[in-house]
Amino acid sequence: MKIGILGTGLMGGPMALQLKKAGFEVIAWNRSPDKLAPLQQAQIETVERAEAAIAAAELTITMLSDAAAIQATVLSNPAVLIGKTILQMGTIAPAQSRDIQSQVRSAGGDYLEAPVLGSIPQVKAGSLILMVGATPEQFEQWLPVLKCFGPNPELMGEVGTAAATKLAMNQLIGSLTAAFSMSLGLAQKEGLNLEKFMTIVRDSALYAPTFDKKLERMCDHNFANPNFPTKHLLKDMNLFVQAAANQGIDATVAAGVSQIASKAIEQGLANEDYSAIYNAVNPKED
Repeated sequence: MKIGILGTGLMGGPMALQLKKAGFEVIAWNRSPDKLAPLQQAQIETVERAEAAIAAAELTITMLSDAAAIQATVLSNPAVLIGKTILQMGTIAPAQSRDIQSQVRSAGGDYLEAPVLGSIPQVKAGSLILMVGATPEQFEQWLPVLKCFGPNPELMGEVGTAAATKLAMNQLIGSLTAAFSMSLGLAQKEGLNLEKFMTIVRDSALYAPTFDKKLERMCDHNFANPNFPTKHLLKDMNLFVQAAANQGIDATVAAGVSQIASKAIEQGLANEDYSAIYNAVNPKED
């Protein structure tokens, strides 16, 4: 089986390598050709046009930045979609996913979604958490591919349910990180012993492992080499706010996190690790 992958950035590149490692034939496309070089070195076929990858593959995975990018690539030439399947694995809104599904089906193709939790280390280890929006038949058909990325893909329901789950989880990522940034900032300003503070946090029901994962970055104000950049956190928080509003949910807290992420981006931290929102909450003193 030949599998296409559109978007070979932070996640897409390692995913292409994981597919090859599992024995699949892979064909890759990326808007910036320079990001294809590591795949070419691994003997993965690359193409200059997204539609060429779709045409050559039975299944094409999209790991693109947003819904607009997916539509611009997947739907640029609807004729190539006839008899092809699109597996959308990025983070987009439920309504956006359902809309793309409708367009792909109208063009004669098939569509399912499987956004993931985890980042580059989990891709390389094949330990991502996969949330799948599909029919039971689609889920069974493509399970061998899904299991390349994580051992236990979870069928959430029809298309849109997995996208909603992913947004709900990313909202937690943003809000937990913002909340911890504020608490850590106060602890530092008040001169608390941080190890004693963290001992209390770890022993409480309030603890989340992400606190320890980001603690050193925050204390050092070192947000380089991101697995998930601040600009993507802002995009996802904004998507959550809109999706929540569509369902009559008060998303004031999430909107506040979006404002914090925007401030971090204004500080030049768009491409740094999303824990850079700590810098917006508690700027580094000169």
